[in-house]
Amino acid sequence: MGKTPNPVLPLRQLQSLYYDGLSRGPDPETAEYPPAGTGSLAPLNTWLVLPVEYRGCGPGHEKQGYNLDMRGKLFAAIAAVFLFTGAPAFAGGTCGKVTIADMNWNSASLMANIDRFVLIHGYGCDAELVPGDTMPTGTSMIEKGEPDIAPELWSNSMRAALEKGVAEKRLRFAGKSLSDGGEEGFWVPKYLVDANPSLATIDGIKAAARMFKHPEDPDKSAIYGCPAGWNCQISVTNLFKALKLADAGFEIVDPGSGAALAASIAKAYERRQPWFGYYWAPTAVLGKYEMVKVDFGSGIDKEHFINCITKQDCQNPHPTMYPPSAVHTVTTERFASRAPEAYAYITRRSFRNADMNKILAWMEENQADGDAAMEYFLKNYENIWTKWVPEKVAAKIRKALAEL
Repeated sequence: MGKTPNPVLPLRQLQSLYYDGLSRGPDPETAEYPPAGTGSLAPLNTWLVLPVEYRGCGPGHEKQGYNLDMRGKLFAAIAAVFLFTGAPAFAGGTCGKVTIADMNWNSASLMANIDRFVLIHGYGCDAELVPGDTMPTGTSMIEKGEPDIAPELWSNSMRAALEKGVAEKRLRFAGKSLSDGGEEGFWVPKYLVDANPSLATIDGIKAAARMFKHPEDPDKSAIYGCPAGWNCQISVTNLFKALKLADAGFEIVDPGSGAALAASIAKAYERRQPWFGYYWAPTAVLGKYEMVKVDFGSGIDKEHFINCITKQDCQNPHPTMYPPSAVHTVTTERFASRAPEAYAYITRRSFRNADMNKILAWMEENQADGDAAMEYFLKNYENIWTKWVPEKVAAKIRKALAEL
């Protein structure tokens, strides 16, 4: 026979030959592939031209129209096809380029940098950070499909829009960034409770009101509230009324700023003085100073909290503890479908507030950014992050850390 220089083979047939030749990997006829257009696999009606020698039919020849003596070269060409199309050689999905929102507060920036490092070195992703903030990031993910990952999204502020994005298969709630949720409450220093356990309750606080001296009025007792203009100022004011703290002699002190509120705790702690007021977690302050959340004896009435305590015009507030704030990692559906192994890591990556508080305290003390804190965390909290990834991935991350 003469030579036919360019027989044409379909891509799926080439994949079949590749898997058969290596005796591993999924059967391309039954394997589940990401849909065409996701970037992980070219459309399966793609055809490829290969220069192979045609030997015809008969004994010792293959009916498929390629020479078995050239099988090695053919497999090499097929491997190039997989690389060219972005298709995985053996498993379901390729990570590719991943964009991660780097929010402008420390815990979120830490998570973003951890995700970037793990995805690059553990899963082979081309991961990069992009600037982010709650509302613009969530909106962009819904409308434009980017960034791929929002590591720490306080989802209550745009819950309806996010749930609509999930229903339309644009987004996924991958998991809880903070397993405890965002935490708010009225707090006292632990040394006060150690000396008088009743101060862990609101009744104990009211009974000992005189010890919480007002900085400007000696006839009043002080509860430190939220700075003016913060949303939490509304809830603090309504709970102040619900708990009847004015009847016990308390007055809300406006600290003026978040920094001043933190400074008031630091000052009290350094002098071992009484302090009572609002704060939240995760924060560096609660990582550096041991505080106890005061129990109102009411439990959590989430419906009343949402419908009254958080409203400026709440007419009849009654006591309720702060419900945990939902804090999620949100991803695009496209990323989750394209890179299932990387997505599985994202679903497991979660912090307890107690651990995050300590890391945030370290960041503040060392003036560290998210990248430096990522290295500190991965090198010092292996007992936490190794639960998020398989051992083979953990080994890759350790190797990359050793090379920093």
